Formats: sequence, structure tokens, C-alpha cells
Amino acid sequence: MNRTFILLLFPILVCSQSETSNEDLAWSTNYDNALQKAQNEQKNLLVYFTGSDWCPPCKKLKKDFFETEEFKALSGEYVLLYVDLPRGRNLISSDQLMHNQKVLAKLNKRGVFPLITILTGKEKVLDELSGYNMAGDTNKHLKFIEKNKG
Repeated sequence: MNRTFILLLFPILVCSQSETSNEDLAWSTNYDNALQKAQNEQKNLLVYFTGSDWCPPCKKLKKDFFETEEFKALSGEYVLLYVDLPRGRNLISSDQLMHNQKVLAKLNKRGVFPLITILTGKEKVLDELSGYNMAGDTNKHLKFIEKNKG
């Protein structure tokens, strides 16, 4: 009896587990589209500058912060823009790289990585948070995201 009950529940548990673990955040890679969406939805725009293949703090921040349930819970308050500037030219298209370089020149003039910039739908920069301590403590990042919700 118990074995039959477990066998009946197993597919349900597997399906519900895969749905929650495969939820991807809706990161845009186009500044103009993300800005328009932020205006339409009356949300702030969260821009994440990363060097996905060469920046150790960027890689660690992605794992320790952006892939957590805490961030996912708060992410709905923002329109998300992912600006990657990898050194490996085959990781993104040349058009995307040119686009990302323009966004970098506009919003990250110092070329700091990782950098999180929050701006309004009218392109007013509200706040920035740069760097990551690599120790796994993301409290500063969580407070930053909570503080700048639109």
C-alpha cells in the first residue's frame, strides 16, 4: 500500500520540482526594449554589468545572488537588463557586443565589473552598487535591491 502511494506521488513531486527549479528570470538584453518595458510597467530598471567568462566576482555574484530564491522574489519589482561583455567573442553575437558596449559607455563609464545600476524608466540613475566580496555574503546586495524598488 505504501509503495503504491509513493509510486503514485513520485511523478507529481518530480514535475513540481522541475517547474520550480527551471524558472528563469526574464532578463532582457536590449536596453531600449527594457527601458520601454520599465516605462510601460512603471518599474525601475535593474542593469547588471558582467564579464561572464573572465570576471571571477561576476561569476560568484551570479551564483550567490542572482540565482537565489531571495533575488527571484524581489526581481518582479524590476525590469531586468543583462549587459555581458565577455572576452570570448563567440559567446554573444557581434551585434549584441556592440549594443552592450554602447550601454557600457552610457551607464558604466568607469568600466566596473560587476556593477548593478538602478534607473527609472525615464533614464534617471537612482543608485549603483559595484563589486562583490566573494565571501558569499549578499546582504548588501539584497538591501540594495529592496531599497530601490519602484
